[in-house]
Amino acid sequence: MDGPNEERPDTDVLADEPKMSEIEMNETIELLCLSKAEEFHLIGYEQVTGADVWECVSDKYHKKGTPQLYEIVNDILSLKVTQFMNFITLSMYRGEMKKR
Repeated sequence: MDGPNEERPDTDVLADEPKMSEIEMNETIELLCLSKAEEFHLIGYEQVTGADVWECVSDKYHKKGTPQLYEIVNDILSLKVTQFMNFITLSMYRGEMKKR
């Protein structure tokens, strides 16, 4: 059994990985949003853009602050059409959505 001061080699596997720059993170997030928009296109929602996806996903970050990258990635990839349409409907109702 490991003592309290012994380092376990398998716990910090990513510790030596280089950190992403803010530009790289933004590009990655943009690509994920575009990918989600393309997924929506495949099921009939051709008007959805990557910016729309980001607007929907990032809406909750205004209150709590920006979470860790893995949480952002999860939020984008797990976004469902029903969640997106609810966001769009509420945004239009409040007058916050841009006109197309």
